[in-house]
Amino acid sequence: MLRLENISWSTPDGAGVLNHLNLTVPDRKLIVITGPNGGGKTTLAKIIAGIYSADSGSIFLNDTDITHVDITERARMGISFAFQQPVRFKGITVRRLIELAAGEKLGFDRICDIMSKVGLCAEEYVNREVNATLSGGEIKRIEIATVLARHSVLTVFDEPEAGIDLWSFTNLIKTFEEIRRSLNGSIVIISHQERILRIADEIAIVANGTIKAQGKPEEMMKLLAENNAISGKCFKQEAMF
Repeated sequence: MLRLENISWSTPDGAGVLNHLNLTVPDRKLIVITGPNGGGKTTLAKIIAGIYSADSGSIFLNDTDITHVDITERARMGISFAFQQPVRFKGITVRRLIELAAGEKLGFDRICDIMSKVGLCAEEYVNREVNATLSGGEIKRIEIATVLARHSVLTVFDEPEAGIDLWSFTNLIKTFEEIRRSLNGSIVIISHQERILRIADEIAIVANGTIKAQGKPEEMMKLLAENNAISGKCFKQEAMF
């Protein structure tokens, strides 16, 4: 379980982004964090991963205080972070990237099993480079494959739908649904997308740097609708609570 207590963070020029934020991510749950643009969602994700350090407050992973643990050590502890735009690695094959994530050499059958979970055929991809020849949807699913290979205890996805087409987005939803069914660790997804919100175990609403509400999808979707907070893919900052 991940627990954040009274987390605050400000930009270098002193602008407050997170304000005494509290969040609990239960074991083996898919939590979607949503809310208006500028509310602090991506900052929160980066603080969980260790990319940013909180100005104040505490972070616990399974009752271990990781507040001052850096990103490298958090990765060793099983915390993974997937960027909005996954990194491309010229000269590194898909197979090598998955093996690096797993920390060991993998047989083809194992790689095939991992890649099938993200809707890719291993025979077509294992020897391809992780470079610009891959589409946005392909690179997203390969990144998720590396997460599966790692057996992370906690994985954070920052707006995984960003920059991919509708077909790839539909397959991305199917991938998350598959992961949710076989979940061994917790997943946190930062997203505005209603279809992603609906597959969550819980939704946490972030606005003005704090958690405004957290609960079951049907309850949180109703709350968002009642506050006129959702408009298409984006939230209206001024209407949020």
